Parts: sequence; C-alpha cells; structure tokens
Amino acid sequence: MAFKGEFHPPSLNDFFPPAVLFEGTPFELDRLMIIRVLVGVLVALLFYVGMRGAKIVPKGFQNVVEIALDFVKTYISDDIIGKKDGDRFLPIIATIFFLTLFMNIPAVIPGLNISPNARIGMPLVMALVVYVVFIYAGAKKYGFFSFVGKSIVVPNLPPALHLLVVPIEFISTFVLRPATLTIRLMANMLAGHIMIVLLFSATNFFFWQFNGWTAVSLVTIIVAVAFTFFELLVIFLQAYIFALLAAVYIDLSLHADSH
Repeated sequence: MAFKGEFHPPSLNDFFPPAVLFEGTPFELDRLMIIRVLVGVLVALLFYVGMRGAKIVPKGFQNVVEIALDFVKTYISDDIIGKKDGDRFLPIIATIFFLTLFMNIPAVIPGLNISPNARIGMPLVMALVVYVVFIYAGAKKYGFFSFVGKSIVVPNLPPALHLLVVPIEFISTFVLRPATLTIRLMANMLAGHIMIVLLFSATNFFFWQFNGWTAVSLVTIIVAVAFTFFELLVIFLQAYIFALLAAVYIDLSLHADSH
C-alpha cells in the first residue's frame, strides 16, 4: 500500500533556471547568477569585517579569517610557489580558493540546491583569470616571446622531434590548462547536483507512487543524506584543487627555463 500523493520529477529548470530579474534585457539574471552575486558580496563582506581594524594579536572573527588565509598561504601558495613569490600571488590564489569554496556550498543548501559552479560561466571566468596570471608571471620574468619559447621547446631533443613536441606542448600549456580547470570544476559540481537530485527524486517517487515499494524510500533517503555529506568533502576538495593547480601553473611559468 502506498501513501497518496504526487511525484514531481526534476525538470530542466533545475539545471537551466529561467531569468527572474531584468528579463529580456542584456542584464537579466537567473537564480544561479543571483547566487553568484550574493556569494561574491558575502565573501567580500566577510573578509572586510574580519580584517577591518586588524590587530597584531588576532581575536574573534579576525582570528577565523587569519586561520583561513594562513591555510591557503601555507598549504598552497608557499608550498607550491615558495614564500618569496608565493606572497606576490597569494591575493589571487586566496581569492580563487574562497570564491570557489563559497560558490560550491550552495549545492547542499536547501532552497538553493545547486552550485553556481555547476554551470560553465563562473569556472570559465576563474580559469581565464588564472590563465592571464600565469602568462603574466612568465612574461614579466622572461619576456613574452622568451617565455612562450621556454614553455613549448623541450631542450636537448633531436631537431626532428620538435616538429611533434612543440605543437603538443603549446596545446598542453596554452589551451588545455584553462580548459581542464574549467571542465574539472564544472563537471564535478554538476555531477554532484545531478546525483542529489536523482536520489531525492527517487525517495519522492518510491514514497508516493510505488505500491509495495514505499519502504525503499527509506534506503534512498539514507543514501541521499550520505551523499550530501560526501558532497561537502567534494566542495572543499574542488576549491583546494582549483587553487592548487593555479599555484602550480604560476610556478611552472616562473620556472619555464627549467622545462
């Protein structure tokens, strides 16, 4: 015997929400764009409040902010790039880490239910920022054309092999890096969203629709909750990996001569 009710399958609006503000104008905003704006403002506000009137001996919220920044500095920036150059690029790496982290979190917040990074726009923008920064880092140190040459020409190879290796290195360094950064983040957050939607939809379906199968909804809801907690781990890991790879690419640019 099943309970009486109605099953509501997920729709395309769960993945591609329609515009809700300024519809029909170049500035129209859908739910994901609004979340992006709110999260961006929230991150800026948190760091402004935390570091406003910063004291030598931190306490309260300043202490929380400094611990978070110290994590990025110690385990990403300094660890990958080194202390000297790491301090130069810490602002951009920290910004990328915290923006990615906070924009991943809506994936598990009821009522929001999806990360803005599950759609390609925001991951692409951050990947392009990383792209510009690592080219700037190499070009400033070596000069633009010298940097490009050092990045794509592997020394001590037989001349004939350069015909094969140079195009591969160019594509790998200047095309695939921003593409893989973008796709990795978007695909992971989109896959997590789809899994959560399907699991909770299955719970809805079994609970209301299937005679004799209502008890299965208990299994699907347990799996759905467990996967939601797993998604919390993915949320942090994706932010860490994105910022880590940004630091790796910058470090490779700074040491292009040791290709």
